[in-house]
Amino acid sequence: MTARERPRLLPRPKLTGRERHGRKAEANTMTAPDTGHDTPAGTPADSRRAGRRESPEERADRRWTDLLQEVRVAQTGSQVLFGFLLSVVFMPRFAQLGGFDRGLYVATVVLGALATGALAAPVAYHRIFAGHRLKPELVDAAARLVAIGLLLLALTIGSALLLLLRVATGSAVAGWITGAVMFWFVSCWLLIPVRHLRRHDGRSTRPPDDPDRDPRPPGPPTPSDSA
Repeated sequence: MTARERPRLLPRPKLTGRERHGRKAEANTMTAPDTGHDTPAGTPADSRRAGRRESPEERADRRWTDLLQEVRVAQTGSQVLFGFLLSVVFMPRFAQLGGFDRGLYVATVVLGALATGALAAPVAYHRIFAGHRLKPELVDAAARLVAIGLLLLALTIGSALLLLLRVATGSAVAGWITGAVMFWFVSCWLLIPVRHLRRHDGRSTRPPDDPDRDPRPPGPPTPSDSA
């Protein structure tokens, strides 16, 4: 066969980012091993893998950053409430309180102090653990202390609310109002998040980020795609 009769090779078409991602997802679906677990129909193969590709140290750093943001939000309310409680004892009407209300005030101040200490404990933990390469252990311990601090903060708010309503109304309605408010706290802080977590079975349905995926939404091809 002469060079003139040799067939001419056509250049390979250039694939866009969306086409590359689609072919890769199709290949993963065809070659994915059977894990013995049922996967809902229409679920991409990538969604069965972990959502983030990160080392234990990177995961600990991310969790620590998230934890600090949570502590900042909780500490603001705790410090404002505790400062208000410390000033109540210097008000003239404090001398007119009965024995129960005085005991309730003492319990509220103690709960506020405990909540402030628990929410500030991650700072002390970080100072002690710094340089020992124990970041995952630090995050786990600090997370437990923050959970305890939130519980103590809720009890402080309920106790302070009961004290203020008793002084303002002087009736048993204060107890019912405080109970309703505390039930709302339990619903917002515990029941609703747990229900939401169980609804999604503790797993995210969002597929992991693919560096080869085109970030643009699907749509008609642009001149650059067809070039």
